[in-house]
Amino acid sequence: MSATDALTVAAEGGVIGDGRTGANLALGVGLIGMAIGRLALARVGGRISAGNARIGAMAAMAVGLVGTALAALHLATSNGGPGTGNGMVGAIGAIPLGLIAMAIGRRTLARSRRTERTADGFEDEREFGSTRQVPPGGS
Repeated sequence: MSATDALTVAAEGGVIGDGRTGANLALGVGLIGMAIGRLALARVGGRISAGNARIGAMAAMAVGLVGTALAALHLATSNGGPGTGNGMVGAIGAIPLGLIAMAIGRRTLARSRRTERTADGFEDEREFGSTRQVPPGGS
């Protein structure tokens, strides 16, 4: 068996299971990406104190991209249509999961940058004193 034939058989799920295996793998990776993104979003919001939100956001984006790529590869290599047992419907469902994981990761990354900028501003105020002018009789 040549290398091209081996890759084709592996992409179609013939080596590791039936035709749905590639779609199930893509679905699982997309769900894992969404879970990582939600945990990173909770870290930025201060609801979870363990871990780094920026690393979690980048991991969610990477895992979401992998899930989307796996689903697209499965769709491109599967034969037949929906309902034939080749996992096309699962792969079609895995694409939005991967895209959602990337969107959650991007949102978390943007929030973490905004939080860091705000924290840097407070540190500057504490270091150099407040430059805000307080009007007489008010705050």
